[in-house]
Amino acid sequence: MSDRGFLFLFSCAVILASLGAAGWLAVTGQAATVDGLFLLLTCVTVAFAFALYVKFLIQRAMESGEQPAKPAKAAAAASPAKTPPLVPAEKTD
Repeated sequence: MSDRGFLFLFSCAVILASLGAAGWLAVTGQAATVDGLFLLLTCVTVAFAFALYVKFLIQRAMESGEQPAKPAKAAAAASPAKTPPLVPAEKTD
């Protein structure tokens, strides 16, 4: 399994666990306490952070699937950089 596949599955597991814990806190009424509220906000924040990473992984996979990357040598040979010729500065008296 590739590292991207493992990170995707791990991120999905963390999202589900965080949302499950947040749901459990809400259902049992523990979210009504100060400690429970902070734990609920932490669970939602962790789920949101991992969801952004999953979105990034999916977006990168879709971009790489549409356009194959060109080799660096072929791209450099196709459009060489042109620099203007150096002209000595004129002295004014």
